[in-house]
Amino acid sequence: MNFSELKKIVADSGNIVFFGGAGTSTESDIPDFRSAGGLYGSGGAFAYPPEVMLSRTFFMQHTEQFYEFYRAKMVHPHAKPGAAHLALTELERQGKLRAVITQNIDGLHQKAGSRNVLELHGSVERNTCMECGARFELDYILQAEDAVPKCGACGGTVKPDVVLYEEMLDTDTLLKAQEAVREADILIVGGTSLSVYPAAGLVAEYEGDKLILINKSATPYDARANYLIQDSIGKVLTALISG
Repeated sequence: MNFSELKKIVADSGNIVFFGGAGTSTESDIPDFRSAGGLYGSGGAFAYPPEVMLSRTFFMQHTEQFYEFYRAKMVHPHAKPGAAHLALTELERQGKLRAVITQNIDGLHQKAGSRNVLELHGSVERNTCMECGARFELDYILQAEDAVPKCGACGGTVKPDVVLYEEMLDTDTLLKAQEAVREADILIVGGTSLSVYPAAGLVAEYEGDKLILINKSATPYDARANYLIQDSIGKVLTALISG
C-alpha cells in the first residue's frame, strides 16, 4: 500500500465518514470487550458475567447490582481523548469529516471537540428518569447517595442512556448513520472487530471504492477494504492528517 497515495486521497476529500469502536478508546485506557484484559475477562469479582449484567432484564430485576458493575467497569470519568479522537476533530475542523459514527458510550469524541457524532449505543453522559423523563448528567449517577440513582423530582429510577442487551438501537440515529455511510466519499473504519450487529452491518451500506479499514486484528470485512492497515488507530489517523 502506498501511504502517500492514501494521505492524498484523504486530503482531497470533503466527505469522509468515520465509523469506530472500542479500539478508538483503548488508547485512552478504556478497556474493550473481548481482547485479553478486556471487559469480558474482568468480571470475576461479580456474581454474573458482564453480558448478563449489561442486559435489560438484569437492569430491571437487579438494578443495584447493575449499578455496582456499571460504575466500576463502564464509566471512566477521568479518561481523556486519545490521538484518534483528536485527529478526527482536526479532520472535521478542516471541513473534510462529515460525521463520526461510534459504538462507544464514553463521550470522548465530543470531549475532543467533534460536533457531528452519532452514538449508536448511547452515552454514559446522558441519563433519564424512567418515570417522568427528567434528564441527568453523569455526575448525578456518580454522586448519588443511594446505590440506585433516583430522580429528585419524582423518585423514579434513573437509567443510563446506553443500549443494553435486549434493547434496540435508536432508529433515528441508525438511519442517520446509514445515510452518512451511503453518501460518503471515503469511509474510514477503525478500532472495531465488526462483529457486533446491527452496527457492523453499516459497512455494507458503503458503495464507494475508498474503504479504509484500520484495526490491529482481522475483521470479517478485510477482503472488502480498499486499504487495509493493521496498526494503532491513533497512530494511523495522526499520520493521515500530518503535513
